[in-house]
Amino acid sequence: MAMPCWSFEETARCGLARAGRLVLPHGTVETPVFMPVGTYGSVRGLTPGELRGVGAQMVLANTYHLWNRPGHGLVEQLGGLHRFMRWDAPILTDSGGYQVFSLKKHLKVSEEGVMFRLPENGDLRSLTPELAVEIQEALGVDIAMAFDECIEWPAERNRVAASTERTTRWLKRCMNAREKPEQTGLFGIVQGGLYEDLRIAHAQEITTLGVQGLAIGGLSVGEDRDDMLAATSWVVPHLGSNRARYLMGVGHPHDILDAVLLGVDMFDCVLPTRLGRHGMAYTWQGRRNMKNARYATDPRPLDESDPESPAADYSRAYLKHLVKSGEMLGRRLLSAHNLHFYQSLMRRARALIVAGDAEGLQELSKAAARASAPADD
Repeated sequence: MAMPCWSFEETARCGLARAGRLVLPHGTVETPVFMPVGTYGSVRGLTPGELRGVGAQMVLANTYHLWNRPGHGLVEQLGGLHRFMRWDAPILTDSGGYQVFSLKKHLKVSEEGVMFRLPENGDLRSLTPELAVEIQEALGVDIAMAFDECIEWPAERNRVAASTERTTRWLKRCMNAREKPEQTGLFGIVQGGLYEDLRIAHAQEITTLGVQGLAIGGLSVGEDRDDMLAATSWVVPHLGSNRARYLMGVGHPHDILDAVLLGVDMFDCVLPTRLGRHGMAYTWQGRRNMKNARYATDPRPLDESDPESPAADYSRAYLKHLVKSGEMLGRRLLSAHNLHFYQSLMRRARALIVAGDAEGLQELSKAAARASAPADD
């Protein structure tokens, strides 16, 4: 069997925070890293060139949605997802588990996998660990996520424990189903809800398995921010130092930066692009709602402290006009700006970790908190 062309190396540490280098078939990623979400093989409204322009190193695509439309077989026939979407840097795909389990009323879970009806047309579909791996390998991505059982919060301890044990069994089936390990790495997912002992035990168990990376799942499902950070802090010390650590689906700038301070390497979230499409912009002075009337005559740029923003050449008044008019350009500019902001946050964090500047990291955490709160101007 050919040796895989990926690796992870921790290159610097400052407290619990760390910088690293993730080598993948389609390129090297410097961590900590934020991955824009390209659900259907496209980060909505932005071209691959624009993504590179804002500093994106890696994107996330959605297994469930690409399976349903246009189908993984077609994507494979056309040369894989990289060629299909014209993105030549690394791609990570989720397993489809979160999307499937969000269907709830249309879902039946068994040891074999999950059976559900598509909300779009009522067709009956089945997704198993083996099929999740098949889809992701057919897409030709750099990192595939193992198929796990993601459940709601709150949930009773017995239910969480049973679900976590099933996630381990499904992970082993994912590992056995792999046919292209030289092409696609596999990440296992730590579950356990908000039960500290379950989280720690599961982290310790899956780190003994031969996966290429480790993710913290089952968060951002309704728990408080403090609980999310607490669960992350329980898990990270048990993940070892030689594999990348990925906190799935989190979140606002201050959520991400505080998780970096706990030792997390990888992040994704729909917030920067979703909020951008709805007229919201993250700035170092706070989160701005460009629908607000106070921006109607404001000649200043969106963020006076950030001349590198894709929106830097446009006044707040013009951006408000675009948003209010429903113009596509407004949504595109604010989405690009928000992704630029997230990438800037990650670059600053990496530089401070490499410099061993603990005080600087704390100041950056405060700046991220300001950026996540509404601006007062």
